[in-house]
Amino acid sequence: MTESFSTLCLRFKPQYFGASLSLRAMCVSSWRMQLGLTWLLLLSFTPRCDSMPDPRQREALRKLELSRKIGGGVVLNEKEKLLDGKLYQMKRQEMAAPDFPPAKHFFKAKSLIDASPVFSLLQKMPKGAALHVHDFAMVGVDWLVKNVTYRENCYVCFTDDGSVRFVFLSTQPKVAPFCSAWVLLKSLREKHNTTELDNSFIRNLTLFTEDPDSEYPNQDVVWKRFEQAFLVAYGLVTYAPVFKDYLYEGLRQFYMDNIMYVEIRALLPLTYELDGSLNSRDWSMRACQDVVQFFTAQYPDFIGTRIIFTVHRGLNSTQAVTVVKEAIRLQRDFPDIMAGFDFVGHEDSGNPLWYFKEALGLPEELGVHLPYFFHAGETNSEGTAVDQNIMDALLFNTSRIGHGFAMPRHPVVKELARKMDVPVEVCPISNQVLQLVSDLRNHPAAILMAEGHPMVISSDDPALFGASGLSYDYYQAFMGFGGMISNLATLKELVLNSLRYSSLSPALKEKAIEALLKKWDKFVSESLL
Repeated sequence: MTESFSTLCLRFKPQYFGASLSLRAMCVSSWRMQLGLTWLLLLSFTPRCDSMPDPRQREALRKLELSRKIGGGVVLNEKEKLLDGKLYQMKRQEMAAPDFPPAKHFFKAKSLIDASPVFSLLQKMPKGAALHVHDFAMVGVDWLVKNVTYRENCYVCFTDDGSVRFVFLSTQPKVAPFCSAWVLLKSLREKHNTTELDNSFIRNLTLFTEDPDSEYPNQDVVWKRFEQAFLVAYGLVTYAPVFKDYLYEGLRQFYMDNIMYVEIRALLPLTYELDGSLNSRDWSMRACQDVVQFFTAQYPDFIGTRIIFTVHRGLNSTQAVTVVKEAIRLQRDFPDIMAGFDFVGHEDSGNPLWYFKEALGLPEELGVHLPYFFHAGETNSEGTAVDQNIMDALLFNTSRIGHGFAMPRHPVVKELARKMDVPVEVCPISNQVLQLVSDLRNHPAAILMAEGHPMVISSDDPALFGASGLSYDYYQAFMGFGGMISNLATLKELVLNSLRYSSLSPALKEKAIEALLKKWDKFVSESLL
């Protein structure tokens, strides 16, 4: 054997009914032995009860703990050390303020963050990649309302539950169930106050409210409003000309936040034309290819975009088989832009991953590789079938874990994820707004960050939360998760992780990281001026 058994265990990735139980047991035994050695080291530092602790032991323990955190192994150069000192002073001042943004609901904290010197610095920081972003929530809703709804042939109807729907058609649309008669928006604006009308549309497209505690008393209410907002956007974004413009604008807004690569979880809905005819998913994929090619031609330092095809977890098992077959076909026909597959939707009320085991085992049965990027652990429902999604995601060999909020409650699964080098995609603002945690200082990712668990920061659905790009989520993670321990080295590792754990090919990944480091050095130098 040319490699040690412990190295083999690090490379071990369990397949669906794959690796033998004996190999798994041997690997677990190896990991326990490594943990045992760590404990022996710690015990050697235990002070005697009848004496004062040795300051050298205390310092050694402190350094050992700091070395484990994200960024603990990053060596800063002289310029970076200077910027780190500057950032430390800025951070200390903000953490001492009476209103600490990560401790408040984002809707109440956003104005404080906007005024933050730390946030201003993070906006300028090159952030590498956004790896967890949904297609209908990339673009600020102001653009949807003030650009898209002002286009010709845009109709609106008002639903029985106080929401709205939009559609583009060359003729008067037929009346839809639970909706008023369709009205041409151009005519409606001529009869009503345009500003008030636009503001009402914006309210329907976001979750933002000045009083989130009373507006959203529980998870069920906020998730209902969350999914409602997607339905409002649906008729606008799936209009074929808007579909392309929306993707371009989304890439532009992320690029302006110093992001060089984006992976989009996309439903790939059937887009429609002005005459009502529908386009195929292949049309959508080709449209994505065309937009990305056009965008990168205009912004050559933008690396690109890849699509993670998603379906709602409310599907039944038979439907899941069909969509996984469709994902395999799309992966075959569009290998450059198709990254893989995932389920989306409220995890607590949807089907768990194990329910879809037949569908998810298809690629291996067919001898093809379909990468998975599963949402898992976006729940507080400990001990339920849904709470096992993180374990099943790893068993199905997921490339990353979306959210992973429940990860610290599963120590064995957490250790397995570390050994498999499967990162958690942490989306702080989304987790807070959707009521998994109220004070971000108490977010489970704080534990993962302290342990140096593989992690990337992303923004999930920034447009629905009144955020944009990644800077707001980086601020919340940097200020809320790590306290004064998080520093420039923490940020640097998180930024590099975003490309290390992307679905880019090894060659493109190396090229992207090289470009990122050049941007990083430029950022450090300019921030010291």
